[in-house]
Amino acid sequence: MRDQRPSDMSPVQIGFTPQKPVPWLNPGLLAGTAVRVALAHLFGGYLDKRELQAVLPSAVDDHSGAEELWIDYVADLGDGFDATYSIAHLLARESLTVDGTDLPRADAVVLGGDQVYPTASVTDYENRFKGPYRAAFPPQPGQPSHAAPTMYAVPGNHDWYDGLTAFLRLFAQNDPIGGWQTSQRRSYFAVALPHRWWLLAIDVQLASYIDEPQLEYFRQVASQLGPDDRIVLCSAKPGWVQTIDDPQAYDNLDYFVRTVIEPTGARVPLLLAGDLHHYTRYAGDDTDGRPRHLVTCGGGGAYLVGTAHLPEAVSVPPETTTDREASKPRQYRLESAYPDRKRSRRLGRGILTKLPRRNPGFVALLGVMQTLWMLALLTADGGWLNGAVGVTGAGVVAGTLLFATALGTRGRRQWICGALHAVPHLALGLVGAAAWSALPLADAPSPWDTVLAFVVYLPVAGLVDTWIVGVYMLLARYVRVNVNELYAGMGITDYKSFVRMHIGTDGSLTLHPIAVERVCRRWHADPDAPAAASWIAPVEPLRPSRVEPPVTLS
Repeated sequence: MRDQRPSDMSPVQIGFTPQKPVPWLNPGLLAGTAVRVALAHLFGGYLDKRELQAVLPSAVDDHSGAEELWIDYVADLGDGFDATYSIAHLLARESLTVDGTDLPRADAVVLGGDQVYPTASVTDYENRFKGPYRAAFPPQPGQPSHAAPTMYAVPGNHDWYDGLTAFLRLFAQNDPIGGWQTSQRRSYFAVALPHRWWLLAIDVQLASYIDEPQLEYFRQVASQLGPDDRIVLCSAKPGWVQTIDDPQAYDNLDYFVRTVIEPTGARVPLLLAGDLHHYTRYAGDDTDGRPRHLVTCGGGGAYLVGTAHLPEAVSVPPETTTDREASKPRQYRLESAYPDRKRSRRLGRGILTKLPRRNPGFVALLGVMQTLWMLALLTADGGWLNGAVGVTGAGVVAGTLLFATALGTRGRRQWICGALHAVPHLALGLVGAAAWSALPLADAPSPWDTVLAFVVYLPVAGLVDTWIVGVYMLLARYVRVNVNELYAGMGITDYKSFVRMHIGTDGSLTLHPIAVERVCRRWHADPDAPAAASWIAPVEPLRPSRVEPPVTLS
């Protein structure tokens, strides 16, 4: 524990190195992410530590004796410092004033997945999550561990890339993270809440099933449930929305509710997930006709993903699921979205300026590709069947096809979009070859003609080709292809969100969805503040507001 407060923002003083947002379209990161995703899908079963967790304690945390309880839900948080710390600073405040209402600091914080980007290394966890959260809510003087707010975490796919090794060391060792106290012993957990509410968090990452030790743990929890119990079910993936492209995305949630919870007579009024970097709430009825809300809130720090591509209604389980035992499909309508569709469309149009400015490595990659393609065309003695032309052109087509299937969805829409996307890239090479050959530079003696092409032609072609990618993504979003890449390329750090939940003395649970339209970008160390206050304070004021009016579940 640090004996004194930091006097400045140096890593030596604050104990970590603040990070810039992850440059997701950086060529090296793109390649590394592709390799990690491939390895995770190929060898995920061998890396799976969930079955080994059966030897760990299986206790259920018990907050049921409280008259009321406040819980924060925040997901997708371990990215750039400005956005991550802005949210952490708001969570840590003793009281948060939102549109004239004071909301006290939560008694528990649930992290909904992807606590770190891009990889689950000890260093990245320290710099992108643990350090910022410890600085926002440092160890509280004189506070015993049992009185500290509790912190729980659900692993997301980025937490899983090392097989949960770093995640379990951080969250399952009963160690504090600043003034918060970790409590879970596995990557899944159950918490008994006041007035017969329960919070169940399942771990279904990188696998198409729920492992048997996890099911057995929750069956033991279910033995305590009855018709008067109400469940908040947390998962790292919002399967209700992902069924648009993957009919089996909701199967795990449906199986869990159908086989573990419903036999007890308990009901599930609320499903919570992160993974998609925005806030949405779908509402409808469960299979017994009782109200149910499906909430996605992934606004804890990662780049914004807009909501314009989301459907007005979802059917879960979908009619197209191959699970023959699935529940009867129910309709849920979109009740709230942040940012809304209109603003999301407007933000999306910023791709043409933000993509080249925020991703210079991507511009360079496209420039190299276009320069090689142009040179292959100029030197083609055998026409279009020339070896260099064939190899380079095939590389361009392969690149656009891989880009369209970046998230593993390989339906007809993705293949068609990828193929059509290749056309303007190939055409640019033809136009570029004609234009370059008309310039005196093209007549320079070898190898200077090639050197000049890389010095002069590459940056221009790279920029134009980047705009082609931007236009493609603007059009492809209308058929829900490469939407994530559209927003990843812009790296929008604003429009963050989290949910503060309150179980009141009357037994109802109220959701307070909170938005931060603009995160702070200038900070200073605060050495003279009280010992319990945040180490780092914002220079620019943070202005939280409501996404929508409070939503009460009973």
